[in-house]
Amino acid sequence: MKKKAIISVYNKEGIVEFAKELEKLDFEILSTGGTSDLLKKNNLKVTNISDYTGSKELFEGRLKALHPKIFGGILADKTNKEHLNQLKENNIEPIDLVVVNLYPFEETVKKNAKFEEAIEMIDVGGPSMLRAAAKNFKNVVVIVDPKDYGLIIKELKTKKAVDIALREELARKVFERTARYDSIINNYLNDRNNVQFPEVINLTLKKIQDLRYGENPHQKASFYEDADVCETCIPTAKQLHGKELSFNNILDLNDAFELVKDFKGPTAAIIKHTNPCGVASDAEIESALKKAYEVDSLSAFGSVIALNRNCNLECAEIINLFFVEVVICPKFEPKALDLLKSKKNLRLLESCEIKKRSKGYDMKKVVGGVLVQTRAFPEITEKGLKVVSKRKPTKEEIKDMLYALKVNKHVKSNSIVFAKNNVAVGIGAGQMSRVVSVKLAADKAKERAKGSAMSSDAFFPFRDGIDEAAKSGVTSVIQPGGSIRDEEVIKAADEHNIAMVFTGVRLFKH
Repeated sequence: MKKKAIISVYNKEGIVEFAKELEKLDFEILSTGGTSDLLKKNNLKVTNISDYTGSKELFEGRLKALHPKIFGGILADKTNKEHLNQLKENNIEPIDLVVVNLYPFEETVKKNAKFEEAIEMIDVGGPSMLRAAAKNFKNVVVIVDPKDYGLIIKELKTKKAVDIALREELARKVFERTARYDSIINNYLNDRNNVQFPEVINLTLKKIQDLRYGENPHQKASFYEDADVCETCIPTAKQLHGKELSFNNILDLNDAFELVKDFKGPTAAIIKHTNPCGVASDAEIESALKKAYEVDSLSAFGSVIALNRNCNLECAEIINLFFVEVVICPKFEPKALDLLKSKKNLRLLESCEIKKRSKGYDMKKVVGGVLVQTRAFPEITEKGLKVVSKRKPTKEEIKDMLYALKVNKHVKSNSIVFAKNNVAVGIGAGQMSRVVSVKLAADKAKERAKGSAMSSDAFFPFRDGIDEAAKSGVTSVIQPGGSIRDEEVIKAADEHNIAMVFTGVRLFKH
């Protein structure tokens, strides 16, 4: 009796060559629909599954392979006498090889297909055959990945059989693939039905690359992409030059790029250890970068730079003046790229056109669990500000306060940002005491603090933060409010003739 192989694939890459090799190895090939037609056109002898089972395809091809002759042949244990007897009694022949890949549901929904089209791309028979064959891997070789065709032919030619360890690895790959497939369908339907926090969150992450190590050399690490990604982000960027990205590079890149994505005008962010040490906006991107660098040139050493405009030669000349780990921007102009490539290890990433969205989850891992929250932040505008001080802020002060607030959202708590004329002139990040963050921001800003606006990611628990800000020359303050000592804090602002507004929105970033 000839060995039997079922071939039913959507992705037909390499399948003709693979089937020809199987034919040479004396396999009988069973196939369906388009796969069968393709193999026959290439002069292969193929038996249609509908002819083999005696049941025609139904419902426009929705029902093809779901038949006892197919699943019985796949699931039977050839080492079990009772199974062999039942095969004989029911006129079912064993199937030795199953080659299936699935309808492209993920690719279809990423193209914003209509709901009806997406539903038609939910494969039923394919996953069922794959799971059945993977369950019975000791008796059936199952292939879901075209990259494995050559390996299997080599095994069959040299060993006349596929090693049991390889069979199990192929089965593992099947369940990995079908689990991802089902998760993407589940997440698509959750999103369509606005189910924000379902009882079960099925994450499916696809490996982009292995990393040299994690946060520290003794930790192993890899980088994975979320299947639901549909905005411009680090996983979608293309590295053009430089050393392999490190774990810490990727963390810094994410924070830098998310910051500049928040600004419509030309903006540059310089990030060190996931906190900005310089942020600025201007009419020209090279001017924004220069101003961002001047905020804290000492901390900029060994930093990550993000631009929300193309990197031109003028930007490249600024970057070339100091040690930078990574630069990300929509595109590098040719002369800029040539100059920056002179630094062998400098990593350069192109994001292409920036697309931003606020859907999806922000997740933080804890031992034994995951915290899940929404990503969206309220858009705070001048209309949403509540003036609580005696002195009302000027138009320029409002503009500076809103700029400081937008940067503040990307700084680790407790965080303080001083801003003036579209430049974050001083940043105090990650301190246990808010007044210490104020002192740090003032120290970074120095003379530039005079006339600046101060943003705080949360309320001031005491008046000391306002007193320190006044010493440095801050003239306006934007904060959420909500402290039991708000009156004391407002009184301090009035004593120093500082304009203060409340937003009612906290911006913690732990």
